[in-house]
Amino acid sequence: MIEETETIEEFLARHSADVEEAVRKAAAAEIMPRFRRLAEHEVDQKAGPHDLVTDADRLAERYLTDTLGALLPGSVVVGEEAVHADPAVYEAIQGDAPVWIVDPVDGTRQFVHGDPGFCTLVALARHGVLLASWTYAPARDQLATAVRGRGAFLDGVRLRSGAPEPGRPLEVATSHPDYTTDEEKQALRGLWADGVAPRPCGSAGLEYLAIARGELDATVFCWEAAWDHAAGLLLVEEAGGTHQTLTGAPFRITGGNTLPFTTARDAATARRITDLLPAPETEGAPLAR
Repeated sequence: MIEETETIEEFLARHSADVEEAVRKAAAAEIMPRFRRLAEHEVDQKAGPHDLVTDADRLAERYLTDTLGALLPGSVVVGEEAVHADPAVYEAIQGDAPVWIVDPVDGTRQFVHGDPGFCTLVALARHGVLLASWTYAPARDQLATAVRGRGAFLDGVRLRSGAPEPGRPLEVATSHPDYTTDEEKQALRGLWADGVAPRPCGSAGLEYLAIARGELDATVFCWEAAWDHAAGLLLVEEAGGTHQTLTGAPFRITGGNTLPFTTARDAATARRITDLLPAPETEGAPLAR
């Protein structure tokens, strides 16, 4: 529990392991017992047939909300399922209190289909600045962490994104066709160019981890929902990568970004990808997923 005179940085120095434990326990208690064992009544649709939610999502988020809030009194939690129930919850990201940004099961569709490519995402931010993140892939027992200014790590090993190999086509994960509008599909068509190999993304959190590991060159996403991006953005930054919108500005978790935006292993790759994307007519975009 944070002391009255303790800074967020001091809290992280003392309690990062406690956050890690909370993430692992949420997965062990609520997610993995349901992996490949989901009953029909444990799966629901939200916005449509591709926008799924399960009992694992709801219960893991509830566990993390209770545990993280208790670890850092005065903080608030913005979770995907809480925002779905009450969109006003999202406004806390722009407030003064420290905010935990939670996606209990990132890659719910993969989880429902028995694919291990899903993860739990937690980030801590304040005043729109990302301070720490945890990306846990429980089916693979992989945990990636990042603290601002202290680097990114996967299971204790330092991550460095590096630069793409010269002459090799850039591998780019993009917003999945099932989640994009016709206008967004049109914007993404610029990626079908010489020297670029685009593919639909899976779990956003695991795509960010792949960039931090130097296994994926870039992502291009068309939606702003902070729970999908916050943990991964800091992970990539601390591994040496970068992110930018079509204006050249960094992506802001508080919203109002010019979309689509890219995250990449290095600045040169980010610029190369952004140059392939047409400037949109309007600023920002509504939340998706």
